[in-house]
Amino acid sequence: MDQDGANPQFLTDGSYIVMTPRFSATSQELTYMALRPTGSSIYLLNLETSRQETVGRFPGMVFAPRFSPDGSKVAFSVEKGGNSDIYVLDLRSRQSTRITTDPSIDTSPSFSPDGSKIVFNSDRGGQAQLYVMNADGSGVRRISYGGGRYTTPVWSPRGDFIAFTKQTGGQFHIGVMRTDGSDERLLTTSYLDEGPTWAPNGRVLMYFREGSGGTPRLWTVDITGRILRPAAYQGAASDPAWSPLLD
Repeated sequence: MDQDGANPQFLTDGSYIVMTPRFSATSQELTYMALRPTGSSIYLLNLETSRQETVGRFPGMVFAPRFSPDGSKVAFSVEKGGNSDIYVLDLRSRQSTRITTDPSIDTSPSFSPDGSKIVFNSDRGGQAQLYVMNADGSGVRRISYGGGRYTTPVWSPRGDFIAFTKQTGGQFHIGVMRTDGSDERLLTTSYLDEGPTWAPNGRVLMYFREGSGGTPRLWTVDITGRILRPAAYQGAASDPAWSPLLD
């Protein structure tokens, strides 16, 4: 759909469950997870030609794909035997590399704008927290230390903040912190707020909100937390992804 909620259109036919669509920053392309009775797959979808293709077969459940800033790679998670690790797939060679090996749940990878680092969430410390590592998996360090569970981190296109979902005290929040974990701010609070995505200007976030027994809707909030409003699109929706500015 357009930014103002106009011109919504379906890109898939509804014959299977689609989750976490993500735009490439360099081309008219999406990556997403498709869930069928036979298992899950990661797809690429060309928005100009409507061509769809899988990015490979992996043992176990695959989920949470996201492009690298130059569009040449996709980072994602593979769950097998109760353990999830992060992989990076080179789209040119179709070679995949496992970059985490911790016996815990590592997921939701998101590249820094220069492609040198990846933020992700992991429960290796006992509950879901945010970690940053080099793009090859080295130099892992924890950046979140607050109470509650931190998930779905997304690096700002400006490189200055990381947005996230936080669950604490029976509430969900959308928040931001600096890339070293400092200056944490919670921008929203509700029964269920989840899945932030950055506007290209790095100053507004879209996410989805759901009340108890309600329908998920899209909302936006600026990074001060002062301007909070429903998005223009009024249909049921979740897992938003804001496209980059393409020439």
